[in-house]
This record gives sequence, C-alpha cells and structure tokens, in this order.
Amino acid sequence: MPIQRNIVHAVESSSLADILERVLDKGIVIAGDIKVKLVDIELLTIQIRLVICSVDKAVEMGMNWWVTEPGLRSQPQPDRDKEIEALQERVLHLENAIPTSPQETGMKVSL
Repeated sequence: MPIQRNIVHAVESSSLADILERVLDKGIVIAGDIKVKLVDIELLTIQIRLVICSVDKAVEMGMNWWVTEPGLRSQPQPDRDKEIEALQERVLHLENAIPTSPQETGMKVSL
C-alpha cells in the first residue's frame, strides 16, 4: 500500500506592512563591534548599537532622548528666538554700513 503524505500549505502570508508593524511593536536590536588591532595594540574600536522600534516602545524602554534635545523641540524657544532676532539686526546694521555705489566708495567707473 502506498504511503500517503499530506502537503500543508501556508494559509497566512505576511505582507511587508505586517512585518513592519510587528518589528515596530516588539522592537529589534542590532549590535556589533569593529576593532582594529596592530601587533596586539588596539588602534580603533567602533561599537554600533541600532534599535528599531515605535516611539511608544522606545519610551517604554526608557529611551526618550528626543524630549530633551533642543533641536528637536517643536515648542518655541524664547532665548533662541531672541538670539536670531539680535543676529538679524546685526546683519542689517552691517549691510547698511557697507557702501553700495561706486561714488560712495570713491572708485571710478569707466566704460
């Protein structure tokens, strides 16, 4: 009597969106070290740590450096705004101090 084998087919297939959703939900960590040595003397060490996850997961893990990073804040920064305004005034003052026409500089223009 012949042996009967059942072939099982996958009923579910994962799309790229499903995989991305799982990775962002659970998170993934990629780590690696690169070391350059010459005659047992370590010249260079590079440690690479990459974490891919959603913002919610990152906050849950205690990684929220973007909250305190000044360049990433969406809230107005009064000190920075004042500094920019002062620099704009200085540039305007310098531009007004520079002569623009040849008569002001004392240069002769000949055609």
